[in-house]
Amino acid sequence: MTAVFRKAVNSQVADCIRIFFIADIVGEPGRQIVTALLPDLRKKYNLDLVVANGENAAGGKGLTPKCAEELWNSGIDVLTLGNHSFDRKEIFEILSDRRILRPANYPAETPGQGYNLYYPRSQPVAVINLLGRVFLSLVDCPFRWLQDNIAEIRKTTPIILVDFHAEITSEKQAFGYFADGKVSAVIGTHTHVPTADERILANGCGYITDCGMTGPLDGVIGIEKEIIIKKYLTLIPQQYRVATGSAVMDTILLEIGFDGKTQKIVRQRYWHDFANGKT
Repeated sequence: MTAVFRKAVNSQVADCIRIFFIADIVGEPGRQIVTALLPDLRKKYNLDLVVANGENAAGGKGLTPKCAEELWNSGIDVLTLGNHSFDRKEIFEILSDRRILRPANYPAETPGQGYNLYYPRSQPVAVINLLGRVFLSLVDCPFRWLQDNIAEIRKTTPIILVDFHAEITSEKQAFGYFADGKVSAVIGTHTHVPTADERILANGCGYITDCGMTGPLDGVIGIEKEIIIKKYLTLIPQQYRVATGSAVMDTILLEIGFDGKTQKIVRQRYWHDFANGKT
């Protein structure tokens, strides 16, 4: 476990909102570990809001209503998406649900919502989902989307969390600096490999380049390793299957003051052996 604190801040103070972010959930193993661990973690850390990236929750690619319901029942409040938002046609049945966010920088005509307000302890919290552009979809500029919309969002609340679903480190880091002072935290998702750079930027924005993955440990970013190795050896496309075995849940715990500044950011990886029931 690692933690970063702002100076002269008591991490046990009650005048903050505790937000728990769960990294990209991959397939059934990812859903299983969330169901097994999250209820107790909500109580242990007195969590106010739980946000998770769920774009790979259904078979490692996309999200279905059944998988979304399973994750909501486990204690997740908000599911964010990314470049696989629309890979499952069933997603259109639930995109109007306020508990699901697709990237806000999709075209205006795209179904669904890119951000919404949530009210833990009657305190408004904005959650925004944005998609990077480098090596990903041709979407509107996430930097300009934030620049054009943040003032209106801040009229309601200064507590703003961004899931920035992007491929490359430099785009994520640049966005973090750009968002510092505008939002409370920028949590990077998509690569499924956690980075060890969690910190609080100069103007109070909690930041990590990538939160990691929630899913099978014995695989290549969640997929059976033999399949991925064969792909690299032959250069022939393969049908992916989610790996099995022990699972990990990569998370970020944020404590955000009512002024919208992050007071504490903690990176934690949880492990669960389903065969032996060990955590």
